Amino acid sequence: MPAWGPIMLAAFVALVICTNVANAMWARWIDTNPEALLALSSRNRFLALVLAAGVPVWAYVVIATARITAAFAVCHMIGRAYHAHALNWFTRYLGVTPEALDAYRRGFEKIQWVLVPFFVGSNIVAVISGVHRTAPAKLATMLAIGIAARLALFWWLARRFEEPLIEFLTWLQRYQWWVVGASIGLVLLVNAMNVRRGGSR
Repeated sequence: MPAWGPIMLAAFVALVICTNVANAMWARWIDTNPEALLALSSRNRFLALVLAAGVPVWAYVVIATARITAAFAVCHMIGRAYHAHALNWFTRYLGVTPEALDAYRRGFEKIQWVLVPFFVGSNIVAVISGVHRTAPAKLATMLAIGIAARLALFWWLARRFEEPLIEFLTWLQRYQWWVVGASIGLVLLVNAMNVRRGGSR
C-alpha cells in the first residue's frame, strides 16, 4: 500500500460527509446558498436545481467541474492504492451489489471510452479505473468529455423545464423545514442501512 493511500481514504470520507450534509440541507441551501450546495455535492438533481435557483453559468461550470473531478480523482487513487480491497468496501458499505460491480468491471474492460464519460459521477467506476490503472492522459480526456456532456445536458434541461423548476422552488420555500427534516431522516436511515449491511458481511 502506498503512503498516500490513507490520505485518499480521508479525502473520500470528507467527500462523503459533504454529500450527506448536502442531502440533508439541500432544501434550505438551494435558496440561500446554492453555490455552496453544489460544492458539497454535484448530484444530478442539484445540477438542475442550482441553475433554476439563479446560479450564474460560469459558477455552475467551475464549481461542478471541480467537485466532479475531485470525487473521481480521489476514488481513482483509492482504486490504485487498494485494488480489490477498495471494491470490497463499496459492496460492503456503499450499497453497490456484487452483480452491479461485476457488470461495471466487464464493461470497463470492453468499453471504457463509453463507460467513464457516461458514468463520470460514479464513484465505483472511478475506483475501477484506478484498479485498471488507466493512463492519466486517457482518463483526463474521458473525464473532460463526460463532465462537459453532463453539464451541458443539465443546463439544457434547466432551461427546457425552467418554469416547473421555479414553481417547485417556490413551493419548497413554504415547506423547506419539513423537507429538511425528512431529508435528515432519510440520510440517517440510508447510512444506518449501509453500516448494518457492511457489518453483516
